[in-house]
Amino acid sequence: MKVEDSSMKIALQLTIAAVFAALVCVATLVFVVSVPATGGYFNVGETVIYVAALLFGPLVGAFAGGVGAAIADMFVAPQFALGTLVIKGCEGAIVGFLNKKALRKISRSNWRMYTALLGVIVGLLLAITGSLYLSGDVQLYLGIPPPTAPTLTVFIPAEFWYFLGGVVVLLIILMGIKVEPESGRAVFSMIVGGLEMVTGYFLYEQLALSKPAAILEIPINIGQVIVGLAIAIPVVRIVLRSLPQLKS
Repeated sequence: MKVEDSSMKIALQLTIAAVFAALVCVATLVFVVSVPATGGYFNVGETVIYVAALLFGPLVGAFAGGVGAAIADMFVAPQFALGTLVIKGCEGAIVGFLNKKALRKISRSNWRMYTALLGVIVGLLLAITGSLYLSGDVQLYLGIPPPTAPTLTVFIPAEFWYFLGGVVVLLIILMGIKVEPESGRAVFSMIVGGLEMVTGYFLYEQLALSKPAAILEIPINIGQVIVGLAIAIPVVRIVLRSLPQLKS
């Protein structure tokens, strides 16, 4: 009986991982802002990786992140595919492990304080990276696979990112104090996983691809992490409210 339950659990995890890998691939391809200096690109695939890892743990997060994002890279930036398989796989594993296993012993009262601090950090990073690197005339590539020419060019004022950063600070602090103090655990997990991603791509571009302009992509990747984090938090909250059994 236990063997059957274990087999069903493994089969369910594989199915969920495959579904999220497909979602990561679609999310990565459907909205692209290119970075010509490095050949890389900004995308919203991070959001799905974080949702998968926070809800279902390190194995699903690793498979969804590594495989899903690597398949997407084969379409738009094949030189990154191998590195992405490892880097995004590790990112999903780190987020899932920290959130599900490593940080559960910290008390709710401590998480209130940590969540408030992390909220300020996340909001500031979003405001700074967005206003400096994702404002002005931004070329968007929408579609699967992304078109060779920009779908449209939009002007994003720096003030938009200041406003968005302030909103994110307030939402994270309110969530930590009023709703769920352990939200800080999810935020911290995504920040650590995101830092691994940012560092991993910098090293990969420098060592494997020999791109001296790799440093230019660091702020873009930081922005990608923060945007993914800001979207993933409310999504995970809504899913857990609808399916509280996932908390275990």
